[in-house]
Amino acid sequence: MKHLNIVLVEPQIPQNTGNIARTCAVTGARLHLVKPYGFEISDKHLKRAGLDYWDKLEIFEYDNISDFFAKNSGSYYFFTTKGSKVHSSIDYSDNAYIVFGREDKGLPEELLVKNLESCVRIPMRNELRSLNLSNSVAVAVYEVLRQWDYPDLSREGKLTQYINRK
Repeated sequence: MKHLNIVLVEPQIPQNTGNIARTCAVTGARLHLVKPYGFEISDKHLKRAGLDYWDKLEIFEYDNISDFFAKNSGSYYFFTTKGSKVHSSIDYSDNAYIVFGREDKGLPEELLVKNLESCVRIPMRNELRSLNLSNSVAVAVYEVLRQWDYPDLSREGKLTQYINRK
């Protein structure tokens, strides 16, 4: 089974992190949270967005970005509005880490400049700043999973009210 890792560097908005946690739960992605946060993990807004899925997650926390890199290895893909490669043109490897920055600042440029070949961008209009973080994560997660042929994910839903009715 392939593993997908979502990394949030210094997330600031609890509702975004809660929504991302829910996306991770339903797709089987691991969630990595890098401090400092703009909220407490116990924040009611964070848990409200993904409360019924919270126990279905693999969550890892780190004191800072150096701590994260010291404890993890794999292929890193840095999602940024400053990237020059389109996110859907990348071949994502097993144990991929897709990395996102703070809602207000993105990823630090000193990190990006050291990893230019791994910086990717979701296409959008130039005159607008960016997508919402939780939307960006969802776009990225499902592109990686599409390339991997949606491993271990249900592909077919079932009607419940109208079964066997004519």
